[in-house]
Amino acid sequence: MAEGRPVRRATRGEVVRVERLTPHMIRVVLGGDGLAGFEAGEFTDHYVKLLFPPAGVAYPEPFDLAAVQRDLPREQWPTTRTYTVRAWDPVARELTLDFVHHGDSGLAGPWAARVRPGDEIHFLGPGGAYAPDPEAGWHLMAGDESALPAIAAALERLPATARAHVFLEVAGPEEEQPLNHPADAEIVWLHRGDAPVGEALVAAVRALDFPEGEPHVFVHGEAGFVRDLRRHLRAERGLPLSRLSISGYWRAGRDDESWRATKKEWNRRIEEEETALLSA
Repeated sequence: MAEGRPVRRATRGEVVRVERLTPHMIRVVLGGDGLAGFEAGEFTDHYVKLLFPPAGVAYPEPFDLAAVQRDLPREQWPTTRTYTVRAWDPVARELTLDFVHHGDSGLAGPWAARVRPGDEIHFLGPGGAYAPDPEAGWHLMAGDESALPAIAAALERLPATARAHVFLEVAGPEEEQPLNHPADAEIVWLHRGDAPVGEALVAAVRALDFPEGEPHVFVHGEAGFVRDLRRHLRAERGLPLSRLSISGYWRAGRDDESWRATKKEWNRRIEEEETALLSA
């Protein structure tokens, strides 16, 4: 879900399968003829923007987002939620998305919990910006549940001989998932319990004895711990921005709309603080 290539077109997806991966992770696989023109695969953090119409609003077919935004009042426009492409099968034309589900809170999680095969949803994309550098000395990946799909996809893309240190923070052991990864990838599951999101991730990365060679880094998830790790990696470890894919997917205490509205300013302040630290 990193901000990269802009999204361009609306695609219609039909739900073909739904699977509960863990108590709080639901997998939805989209297919159907509407995905005939969809393409993904360049990046491992590809994302799509799902379009959820307000309750009671039905759009004319074929769906045309430009027409909706031109002809209908803003309160009838669809609400967007951004999700990482966990997998794309161009032969079967199936798009796999994984959703964190915490009961009735939120928008996309409850949708994933109630959809059934045959239901449809429109989305924009894909966007994307990151894929693990096969020539990197080693790889560092860290994230919470929201980053798990992208990290899982990145692990599957790594060369068989790649070395990686991967830290994944989830609520508890019941939220762990089997992952395909190279033999030299060390996967560490961190169980949050009642601690703040990302606290264990920051501690684990700080404690890591970095191997020799320059790493390619992927750190995504809740904005607070992402900020802390960015400061650590830039100011204390001396890594250049060119070797970091780092972004706050969400922010604790904010809904998606308010976070998107303030994310640019948040990032600007982080860059100013980072500049001051590096020049001190």
